[in-house]
Amino acid sequence: MTDTPFDPMQQLAGALPFLKRYDDQIIVVKYGGHAMGDEAGALRFGRDIALLEQVGVNPVVVHGGGPQINAMLKRLNVQSNFVQGLRVTDAQMVDVVEMVLAGTVNKQVAAAITRAGVTAVGISGKDGDLIRARKLTRTIRDPGSNIEQVLDLGFVGEPESVNPRVLRLLIGADIVPVVAPVGVGADGHTYNINADTVAGAVAGALEAERLLMLTDVAGVLGADGKLIPEMTVAQVRAGIEAGWISGGMIPKVETCIYAVERGVKGAVILDGRVSHAVLRELFTDAGAGTLIRP
Repeated sequence: MTDTPFDPMQQLAGALPFLKRYDDQIIVVKYGGHAMGDEAGALRFGRDIALLEQVGVNPVVVHGGGPQINAMLKRLNVQSNFVQGLRVTDAQMVDVVEMVLAGTVNKQVAAAITRAGVTAVGISGKDGDLIRARKLTRTIRDPGSNIEQVLDLGFVGEPESVNPRVLRLLIGADIVPVVAPVGVGADGHTYNINADTVAGAVAGALEAERLLMLTDVAGVLGADGKLIPEMTVAQVRAGIEAGWISGGMIPKVETCIYAVERGVKGAVILDGRVSHAVLRELFTDAGAGTLIRP
């Protein structure tokens, strides 16, 4: 991973065209996993999000917290199982997930942004009827019998609908919303939702200018292993079909496709471990990852 020096204020001196492009536009940033890093990285991220607000951009942060959940489950001696990358979440575990995501992590991210000079408010998908969830189902095929089986992942959900009213109220008051990826179902149960999925759904509901997916790779790599700066949805689908977009990158690009097909102007997969990755992407010609357009 290359992390070249980046002086935000120096870069802003030449960023006027980009400032005009994003003035009063909504930028949804998915922040989580390795991108969350250590305390210094979290404070740097908070300053970058605060800077966006201060120059007239409207950032919305959706965060994950897998490592923090794992640490808490370990402390509580609760065994965690994954199926197809999704955490099987029983009634006991969903309480821990909500406590960590909507409690500790959500407030830490909001505090880092507020500490940098703007007001950030942490909410979850359960607040203000933001995210109505439904139970997520997955099927697998038994290799021996070739019979499909439905997996019960417990209280793992997906967004059924997103009501952005509370987000627009916060944005209108110059407050940065920080969203924890839990929602409530029609049955009244709390559901744990993948943060990437929530970010795409929120960006689509807000018809955001950009969705920035901070991850632990530079972006989408081509068959030759080199970073692809920009792709269309059709090119992404062709890459999946050809097999050079594979593994954990597939759900990320699928989230980007979901967002742009619902009105987001562009979605970017970029390395959140790089200093000031968000500012590099928005305010420089080179950008910082792979931009996916309709």
